[in-house]
Amino acid sequence: MSRAFSHVYLIFVVIHISQASTPAINVPIIWILGGPGSGKGTQCDRIVAKYGFTHLSSGDLLRNEVSSGSSRGQELSAIMERGELVPLEVVLDLLREAILSALPTSKGYLIDGYPREKEQGILFEKTIAPVNLVIFYDASEATLVERLLGRAKTSGRVDDNEETIKKRLNTFNTHNDQVVQQYTDKLKRIHAERSTDEIFAETSQHIDELLGQFAK
Repeated sequence: MSRAFSHVYLIFVVIHISQASTPAINVPIIWILGGPGSGKGTQCDRIVAKYGFTHLSSGDLLRNEVSSGSSRGQELSAIMERGELVPLEVVLDLLREAILSALPTSKGYLIDGYPREKEQGILFEKTIAPVNLVIFYDASEATLVERLLGRAKTSGRVDDNEETIKKRLNTFNTHNDQVVQQYTDKLKRIHAERSTDEIFAETSQHIDELLGQFAK
């Protein structure tokens, strides 16, 4: 995406958000962080099954936009294939639309793979709502590379090749430290090189504590 397009789109999004105020969101909002291949998608599936939260994956929203064939989708496809971060304003706009669509019936929001950089989180909280809990599934780079290369054999995704995997991990590592440092008071770091059951047990403990706060 060109710098000029990005700036014009950002102005449009900011104006759009300011003109259409977001209704109050009185259910939990949880961000799920973790490098590509950290297993956060598997954990999100289990969280949804247990708690009935609305699961929003920034990656899925972006891929759906790409599949739509729109001009924006074509720009996003080129960015993803290069292993680069999509402009924050594009992701925010897609998330906001999905959140508002589910708001009448949602028990809570589980936002997977977001924020990918500090500015995304800041803009989200400023224009949509504060986040209540940030879960970070932490795994070594060697483990992530091994998992992603295994997935690449069957996924058919354009961004699951060795060169792009390395770029994605480099991009993630570059930005994630800043995100983690921004939300130390809400962050729960979970070791993600254990069994899925062990990881989910710890995840559930943190979510139960959060729900207890909402019930007061």
